[in-house]
Amino acid sequence: MLVNWPPLLRTLLLCAVLAGLGGCAGERPPLASASATVEGPYRLDSGDVLRVVVFDQPSLTNTYRVDQAGNVALPLIGDVAARNATTDELQARIAQRLGSTVLRKPDVTIEVANYRPFFVLGEVGAPGQYEYVPGMTAETAIAAAGGFTARANERTVRISRTVDGKLYEGRIAVVQPIRPGDTIYVSERLF
Repeated sequence: MLVNWPPLLRTLLLCAVLAGLGGCAGERPPLASASATVEGPYRLDSGDVLRVVVFDQPSLTNTYRVDQAGNVALPLIGDVAARNATTDELQARIAQRLGSTVLRKPDVTIEVANYRPFFVLGEVGAPGQYEYVPGMTAETAIAAAGGFTARANERTVRISRTVDGKLYEGRIAVVQPIRPGDTIYVSERLF
């Protein structure tokens, strides 16, 4: 029956069906507000490098990377879960494990030595992975990636961010702060 329809009508019908199917795709939650997801204590994840100090225990004091499974491997106590923990929470976990197996009343301090990288894609001079510095905004991240190209939309960018294990996506102004692990996408402007 569709064979006898004029080509323009078939094309319009096909476009309408495809547009309707686009709404069936699962969507990720929108990024509420960039500042809302930046506030609060920093949560550790894969790629963060931590400086762990166990006082009076030089053999345990070292830098450790959070692995892809979200753990930190320490001598004598093995893997300790670090993903989505604050440094204070991880300090308590390590102190508890050391105290129950190796040391009496261990004094543990943790600081982030290097944050996990962020990524900039799209209409920038040098898309890629970059080292995060506390206080960065989308604008400073884009500057680190070689700045906008001549075709870039310079007012807003898309961002993907994981918060509490959930992936959020949305548009933010370039003056908004970013976090380690964010993926920033600069789109091409229309005119």
